[in-house]
Amino acid sequence: MAIHTFGQSAVDWESRVDLTRLRDGRLARLKDALEASDLGALLAFDFSNIRYMTATHIGTWAMDKLIRFALLVRGAEPVVWDFGSAARHHQLYNPWLDHTPGPSTPAGAAQTGARAGISTLRGAFHPDAGIAADVAAKVTAVLAEHGLADAPLGVDVVEMPVLAALQAAGVDVVDGQQIFLQARSIKTKDEISLLAQACAMVDAAYDELYAFLRPGVRENECVGLVSKVLYDLGSEYVEGVNAISGERCSPHPHVYSDRLIRPGDPAFFDILHSYMGYRTCYYRTFAVASASSAQRDAYQRCREFIDRAIALVKPGATTADIVSVWPTAAEFGFGDEMAAFGLQYGHGVGLSIWEKPIFSRLVSLDHPETLREGMVFALETYWPASDGWSAARIEEEVVVTADGCEVITKFPAEELLVAGRKYQAVGGELSTLRESQSHLNTPEFSDGTSASRCSRG
Repeated sequence: MAIHTFGQSAVDWESRVDLTRLRDGRLARLKDALEASDLGALLAFDFSNIRYMTATHIGTWAMDKLIRFALLVRGAEPVVWDFGSAARHHQLYNPWLDHTPGPSTPAGAAQTGARAGISTLRGAFHPDAGIAADVAAKVTAVLAEHGLADAPLGVDVVEMPVLAALQAAGVDVVDGQQIFLQARSIKTKDEISLLAQACAMVDAAYDELYAFLRPGVRENECVGLVSKVLYDLGSEYVEGVNAISGERCSPHPHVYSDRLIRPGDPAFFDILHSYMGYRTCYYRTFAVASASSAQRDAYQRCREFIDRAIALVKPGATTADIVSVWPTAAEFGFGDEMAAFGLQYGHGVGLSIWEKPIFSRLVSLDHPETLREGMVFALETYWPASDGWSAARIEEEVVVTADGCEVITKFPAEELLVAGRKYQAVGGELSTLRESQSHLNTPEFSDGTSASRCSRG
C-alpha cells in the first residue's frame, strides 16, 4: 500500500495531510507552468482554478455564477477579488494572501492578495452598470504595476462583456485554461491523500447502498441515502449520484429518476462528491435479487475492458495505449465515436472531474497524451447486455506510481454483486443467477425458446 488514508482530524502525534504544504505545492506548480509559457499572467473565473491558485473557497452555491476572479502575474503572488464579506473573510482568515513584508495582517491582505470585487453575475447586472469595465480596470492595473500590460493574458473561462472590456483596454486575451490544466494534471502528495480519502468515503456509501438495495426502493431514495452518508462523513459537496436501473440502463441516460427498482434489475451508480475540494467519479453496478446470464456476461466484458486498461497504466504509456484495448463504437451498437462518447472513457480527477488527461477513442488515438507519475484519473467502461435492455458500468480511480499504478476505489467490483435478500424456495435457496421472468427458469422454458414469444415487458 503506497497510498495512505488518515483520520480526518489534525493530531500532534502523526503527520497527515499538510494543508500549508498543499497550498504551497499547488501554487508552485502553477507558477512553474506560467513561467514555462509565453504568457504574462493568468486570470481565473473558474472556481476550481481560483481555489488551486489562491486556496480560497466560498461554498458551492456560487459555483455557477462567475462572480469571483483571481490573477497570477509572472513573478508575483496571486490576487483574488471577492464580493464584500467574502473578501473580508479572506483578509481575516487567509494569511497567505497578505503579500506585504512582515507578519500577516488583514490590512496587508486587503492591500495585496484579498480584495473586494465582483464580475457580471452571468449578465444579471445591468449592462450599463459598468461592472465588466470595472473588472477589466482592476486586472489591467495589476498588469501595469508589474510591467506586463502588453503581455498576453491567459484566461480560463470568461463572459463576453468582460472579454470585450479587456480587449477594449488593450489586453491581448488568449486561452489560459491549458496552462491551468497542465499544472493541475500532476498531483502533489497531499492532493493524492485527499483524493484517496474522498474515495474512502464513497467506499462507505457503497457499503450502505448495497445493504439498502432491494425491490421496491426508488432510484431517488438511493441518491438520498448516498448523499446522507457522504455528508455525515464530512463531504463538502455531493455533486451528483447517477442512479440508473432496469430498462434505463441501455442507453445510459446519465440522470436518476423516481423509478421503482424491481427483482432482477441491474442498477448502476456513479457517485460524485468533494472532500476538501477533491472529487470522486466512481461507478459500481449491482444486480438486485438476481442477475440473468446476459447481465453477468455484460459485467464480465465490462470488467475485462477496464482490467486491460489498468494493466497498461504506467509512466511513459499514453492515452492512445489505453484506449486501443477498448472496443470501437460499432462493436457495442453506436454509429461513431462521437455518438459513443463517455461510455469507454477516462478523465483526470482533482479539484474538478474531467480534468486532463482525457481517454477516448474520439481523440486519444490521434492526439495521445503521455502518462506521468502523480497523475490521478478515472477509467470507466460500459457494456450493453445481449438482452437489449440491461447493461453494466464500472469505474476505477487510478494513481500513476513510479512503476505502475494503484487503484484507490476499493469497493469490490471484480464480480457482479447481487444485492437484496436471498429467497428461500421449497427446493432450497433460489439461485441468484436466474431470469427475472420466472417461467424462463422452469425446465420446459429454460433453453430460452420462449424469448421470441414473450418480451421483457
